[in-house]
Amino acid sequence: MAADTFAVLAEPTRRRVLDLLRRREHSVGALVEALGVSQPTLSKHLRVLREAGLVSSRTAAQQRIYRIEPGPLRELDAWLAPYRALWTTHLDALERHLDRMEER
Repeated sequence: MAADTFAVLAEPTRRRVLDLLRRREHSVGALVEALGVSQPTLSKHLRVLREAGLVSSRTAAQQRIYRIEPGPLRELDAWLAPYRALWTTHLDALERHLDRMEER
């Protein structure tokens, strides 16, 4: 996983773009409307997302249609897996502790 993925995802507008694309493909115009940002601003964010491999686009007539690319997100998920396991272990221990306290 590229460290750049974290930097790219740190920006809230880019996360909002990914949230929209998670549901379905969108044209640039539809993204502009949904996010309430200017087209030049959105284009800059889409370029960053594209360069990070998080989105790709295709041309349909005179529109650019964007879709999410799951590869980098799978890498991020794999990197996070041990941390989720760590938290699960700690939360399970807390639950056992609280259960024991409740029994007293």
